[in-house]
Amino acid sequence: MKKGLQRLALGTLGLLAGLGAAQAEDLKIGMITTLSGGGSSLGIDVRDGFLLAVKQSGAQDVEVMVEDDARKPDLAKQIADKFIQRDKVDILTGIIWSNLAMAVVPSTVRQDIFYISPNAGPSALAGKGCHENYFNVAWQNDNLHEAMGGYVQANGFKKPYILAPNYPAGKDALTGFKRYYQGDLAGETYTKLGQKDYAAEIAQIREAKPDSIFFFLPGGMGIAFMKQYAQAGIDAPVFGPAFSFDQGILKAVGDAALGVKNTSQWSKDIDNPANKAFVAAFQAEYDRLPSLYASQGYDAANLILAAKAKAGGTGDKAAFRAALEQADFASVRGAFKFASNHHPVQDIYVREVVKEGDVLTNKIVGVGLAGHANAYVGDCKM
Repeated sequence: MKKGLQRLALGTLGLLAGLGAAQAEDLKIGMITTLSGGGSSLGIDVRDGFLLAVKQSGAQDVEVMVEDDARKPDLAKQIADKFIQRDKVDILTGIIWSNLAMAVVPSTVRQDIFYISPNAGPSALAGKGCHENYFNVAWQNDNLHEAMGGYVQANGFKKPYILAPNYPAGKDALTGFKRYYQGDLAGETYTKLGQKDYAAEIAQIREAKPDSIFFFLPGGMGIAFMKQYAQAGIDAPVFGPAFSFDQGILKAVGDAALGVKNTSQWSKDIDNPANKAFVAAFQAEYDRLPSLYASQGYDAANLILAAKAKAGGTGDKAAFRAALEQADFASVRGAFKFASNHHPVQDIYVREVVKEGDVLTNKIVGVGLAGHANAYVGDCKM
């Protein structure tokens, strides 16, 4: 995909051709996501999952405009302003990184525009900063880390070393882990967002002599850390959320990830018809296995399409909002519902990295948290 604005008539996934096509659109969606630089694989997967869902729907009256934020908060805000003021979008979506979400979402929802998150779920938007026009289809940032904190404690580890990037999602990650892991820590480190050299952190880990490592380092950060950690020869087993061991990352890390346990609300082996169809269709469309991020983009689009059908569009905002809250769509996760702060209530699985033929992937080995919401529901006063 080229950088910059990509305007897609999703019934055919073709470029809009002429005024007639533009006049046919009655739902405009602006997607702001990361398509270049660090973390671009995450945005590409969200985009591809989203577009696949709308293509499957056959919708001829939906326009999606996709633009690259290059993981820059100022640029994301500029794109959002353009989508809202010039293009008159009904919905914004697509943001991967929590610091970008904090730059975009509050002003968006105050302008009576819906924001449907397929990824970033900062605690500030789940609690006191919640809003009736903000929905998160993925998770609240703490969720997957909470499940792993509980898993590490339940399996007898008493001295984990934990680390994450120094930005909102990183802080939520370690907060979530410590909410469910109640023991002592060997150490706690916040790294630079986008960091690729972890020699200093690995030296600190070696000195601390932990019995386990938990890290949240999404995208290229996780690839770099895991390769360097494996080369360091430290014996402590590694745990993490799916963001650090998802499909695209496993391909880059290689066999060093085998056997690692990670937590996720989605896995390609969840046994329901919607998920089986999604995995097969994504592979057929893009010639690769879907990732967690692709599943979230897919669910976000299907939520929007189902709400549009039920409410007859977004013209009646109260009706559309009520349809979103009902979440009457076939999620790849199975049963899906929102908590009162518009974040999912869902199972968080424990997965293990395995090899299927020559392909590294994940399989479910247990449930970390069942029917789990988030810690901020009570702080949300909508």
